[in-house]
Amino acid sequence: MKKLLALILTFTFLSLFTVLPEEKDEDTGETVTIAFSPGKWTLDPLHLYTTIGLEISTGIYEGLVTYHPFTMEPLPGAAERWEVSDDGKTYKFFLREDALYSNGDPVKASDFRDAWLRMIDPKNRAEYSFLFDIIEGASDYRKGLTSNPEDVGIRVISDRELDVTLTKPASHFLKILCHASFLPLHPRYIKDKNWKAGGIIVGNGPFLMYRRSNSEIILKKNKLYWDAKNVKVDSIRIIFTDDVKKISEDFLEGKVDWSDDWDPEIIKDSSMIVAHPSFGTGYLFFVSDKAPWNDYRVRKGLSLLIPWEKIRNDNFPLPTSTLVPSIPGYPKVKGIEKENDKEAFKLLKEAGFDRGKGLPKLRFMVIGHSRAEKIAREIAKIWKEKLSLESEIVSYSFEDYMKNVKKGNFTIGSSTWIGDFADPLTFLELWKSNSNLNDARFSDPEFDRLIEESYSETGKKHYETLAKAEEILLSRAVVIPLNNAPSYNLIDLKRIGGWYPNPLNIHPLKYLFFKKQTLPPGVVLNLHSDHH
Repeated sequence: MKKLLALILTFTFLSLFTVLPEEKDEDTGETVTIAFSPGKWTLDPLHLYTTIGLEISTGIYEGLVTYHPFTMEPLPGAAERWEVSDDGKTYKFFLREDALYSNGDPVKASDFRDAWLRMIDPKNRAEYSFLFDIIEGASDYRKGLTSNPEDVGIRVISDRELDVTLTKPASHFLKILCHASFLPLHPRYIKDKNWKAGGIIVGNGPFLMYRRSNSEIILKKNKLYWDAKNVKVDSIRIIFTDDVKKISEDFLEGKVDWSDDWDPEIIKDSSMIVAHPSFGTGYLFFVSDKAPWNDYRVRKGLSLLIPWEKIRNDNFPLPTSTLVPSIPGYPKVKGIEKENDKEAFKLLKEAGFDRGKGLPKLRFMVIGHSRAEKIAREIAKIWKEKLSLESEIVSYSFEDYMKNVKKGNFTIGSSTWIGDFADPLTFLELWKSNSNLNDARFSDPEFDRLIEESYSETGKKHYETLAKAEEILLSRAVVIPLNNAPSYNLIDLKRIGGWYPNPLNIHPLKYLFFKKQTLPPGVVLNLHSDHH
């Protein structure tokens, strides 16, 4: 663990914004084998938010722009170029003439428009539909306030031109477009629900889906892809298993090239484990729409009774008191770092709950057998000792937790948020009053105003405005950050190229390749190996 932490701490976010290193490669025609933990996920952009689903989607789909594999900055994708109006509100995207689906059909501007309208259709309840709110008319459309697609600023000018009008200038718009919510769909999928295992999806990405089952997906190089010449592997095999012993043994034998889980008793070489900080934060949050929890004095008063420094340091390798992970140029924001009983009792008394008297029983909702459950028990014990406050802790499996969190029938929940694009907005936008990911049900006009204001700002000013918004969340104890989320991957970077540690922990499959192996003088390569 110490070696892993050393790797984490030496990899700084500053390095994530440097130029992509040049690597020499060769077209090997080999198969990259990836082992992922099984779980519930989909390739339907409506509900595509798990890491595994997002990873696979980079192989079979391509948006107008795509992620740079190292910095996560936007690169041209299905759109070869774009133009921005002088007022910064209208983007004209020009699709490539050779942008095709894997079945040979052309990718059209209408495919983007129809897929995006599907995302914001209120009947579909897409988790990330709020990301479209920056587009003119999209917010009212997804809320059901309007039903005419013509009222939304997504316009097809021709098969090759898509014009998008924003509500206001937004410096982060191209970064958002990298997200899977903005992918195009072949026309057959606008109404077809062929998303279950066994369904072969027609996409426009660097790979085509060749075979699919619950335990395995085979992707083959899409020879109709506009940049096929730069796709260096012939196929990608993705297997789904939680047998970490088998994964580890297969990795050592060269049968698995990359995995998100392994047995540390078998994998002894720490150089094969890539550890780095994700653009992610784990936190607790108060459901803030009902009395008395809608009074920030109650939330903050309770929070100040907890020895956060000890709890964070005892439970996490990367403890934090702030929501937005470290980003070069982002102002320092102060969260609740330690206990302060005097201030806590003062706030509770002001709110009408002297020494906690009159406060109703709290209900924690957590994922079972998690650190959050352990921390909830520690906090409940402290509140019982200091205030005689009763707490109930309800735990669920991950899948059941995700279903129940939307009901809001609890006081304190826990979550880990991994940023979707390389900007602090990805951590702050979800707490807006109208966000459908605002599980805290928090609503504050000043916070909403700051987020809106930040859209048209750039550089230092953009960051300063967002830092003020974060301070509202932290100072009013809506969110109590616990840790920055580290990412661990099992991969031999001396052998696999095109894979880079990055803050989103998304590794576009397009760029993977096997590095050309160089041998010391006098060593003969075994050309009869059955590897891959």
